[in-house]
Amino acid sequence: MSALRFRGVVLPEGESRDLYVVDGKVTYEPVASAELVADGWIVPGLVDAHCHIGLDANGAVPEDVQEEQALTERDAGALLLRDCGSAADTAWIHDRDDLPRLIRAGRHIARTRRYIRNYAHEIEPEDLATYVAKEAERGDGWVKLVGDWIERDAGDLTPSWTRASLDEAMRTAHERGARVTAHVFGEHALPDLIDSGIDCIEHGTGLSTDLIDTMVANGVALVPTVKQLNNFPSYAAAGEEKFPKYAEHMRALFERRRETIGAAHEAGVAIYAGTDAGGVLPHGLIGDEVLELTSYGLSSEQALGAASWRAREWLGLDGTLTEGTTADFVVFDANPLEDLGVLKDPKRIVLRGAVVGWG
Repeated sequence: MSALRFRGVVLPEGESRDLYVVDGKVTYEPVASAELVADGWIVPGLVDAHCHIGLDANGAVPEDVQEEQALTERDAGALLLRDCGSAADTAWIHDRDDLPRLIRAGRHIARTRRYIRNYAHEIEPEDLATYVAKEAERGDGWVKLVGDWIERDAGDLTPSWTRASLDEAMRTAHERGARVTAHVFGEHALPDLIDSGIDCIEHGTGLSTDLIDTMVANGVALVPTVKQLNNFPSYAAAGEEKFPKYAEHMRALFERRRETIGAAHEAGVAIYAGTDAGGVLPHGLIGDEVLELTSYGLSSEQALGAASWRAREWLGLDGTLTEGTTADFVVFDANPLEDLGVLKDPKRIVLRGAVVGWG
């Protein structure tokens, strides 16, 4: 393979260098014959840590739509995706070098008739560990639970699982080398999920100071999906007639969302960027998600790291572009740390050592 040369400031270190790509790897050893492809600001491949390849508002989608979703993410610079639950089998994407790296969480696991139709395995608590074992084997090291949803008799969000079922489920997943995350909007499901040993919380709008402290102590991550949180008022309006208590609750969670997530950040909870694309939201929004995170108290460097080098390390890949690491990176015309808006306009996209996108 011929060598490629990129010149510019390599983040997060901030050093101006000539970066070469040889046989799919990064090297800083000069290669005289290398073609200069681009110069600018070079950022380790972006990460969408919560999206849904293979899913739309109605459930599973066919492979051609899955491909389109993955390409949309890639062309936005998102070269590593944590698929946070999908009813479709998307394992075939692993065989496509031109599509983003995909870490699958298997299919959502929810309580019977208490989640979006056609999305999840809908089961009762006594079967939770069995389905966690199944999805741990099916996925790529993650399992996704639905921690709370509307319960009709209560007319509001209530926990999906008993503490005993969660304890068994966490043991089951961890024995199989898988991590567990959970969708949680409200307050009441969080204590049992966090105390049972969960690895990550999605959304997290019901967090309190004591729970935040426990998350820090236990190393529990948070993916707040801040663009998705902006839809809470529309969810409240949709449920107003049948579930007025739920509607009021969702509006209250929305009103204090920045205070809640900001408190988690200030306390030291590890926060990562995820768009929740694939259901209500379209794919390709990672740049918008990073920018929105800064309104929750993260600096530009912290927000970009949450969608790049820190997120890559969290998910088990090379975080920074050091000698010999895989050449997954995005080049921008301007410094994203000074203007995160440039994230929405990549100049060059390099995946597995190949240039796959041009601005």
